[in-house]
Amino acid sequence: MQKIATIIIFLFVTINGFSQRADSSLKIVPLTGNFYIYITYSLYKGNRIPANGMYLITDSGAVLFDTPWDTTQFQPLLDSIQQRHHKKVVLCIATHFHEDRTGGLEYYRQQGCKTYTTVLTDGLSKKRGMKRAEFLIDKDTVFTVAQYSFQTYYPGKGHAPDNIVVWFKKERILYGGCLIKSTEDDGLGNLSDASVTDYATTIKNVQLKCKNPKYIITGHDDWTNISSLQHTLLMAQQLKQKSSR
Repeated sequence: MQKIATIIIFLFVTINGFSQRADSSLKIVPLTGNFYIYITYSLYKGNRIPANGMYLITDSGAVLFDTPWDTTQFQPLLDSIQQRHHKKVVLCIATHFHEDRTGGLEYYRQQGCKTYTTVLTDGLSKKRGMKRAEFLIDKDTVFTVAQYSFQTYYPGKGHAPDNIVVWFKKERILYGGCLIKSTEDDGLGNLSDASVTDYATTIKNVQLKCKNPKYIITGHDDWTNISSLQHTLLMAQQLKQKSSR
């Protein structure tokens, strides 16, 4: 009897582990407390690239920062949050106009979620035919959702003309989006909408505003190394020097 029970347990663990590996389109990783990182994937220049987003569980519901890059994961993310935390997503803020941040805005609005971008992001989204939010932020804004407060901050042009970061001062969590690059990256990535001359100054502004972050969430790749902000600054400075030659 014990042997049969052991076999059943082994099969359950094996099958469960296989199913998690097989369905790797959406990954959710605990950050700290009620903060979670979610990861989706898409192809960029022929490579499968991860995109990092974040969500926060509050007493009033979940707050989403950016939307999945993979369009097939808009609903699975909502379902996963409901199953894990028994909460609905009530608010979503996108950090710039690119598709890996704004792609799900219209979908989430249709699900009853309040969606936000800055006025600058909305203008670029309209011009480029990207998805747009229902509500607009016209200046750096402090949001309070149940027991949590956080501030959206526009530090200047960098990865894109409109990139903002989100700062949780009390928890010392900096959600940097695509403005901040992973320490795994040896370059600043997609520069099609970047400001080579402003990027370094913009990162310095983030450093001045968001002091001593305990966690820094990058837009792509590994986000666990908090040297990412300084790493991004060095790359931005090198890029500026190279462009001025």
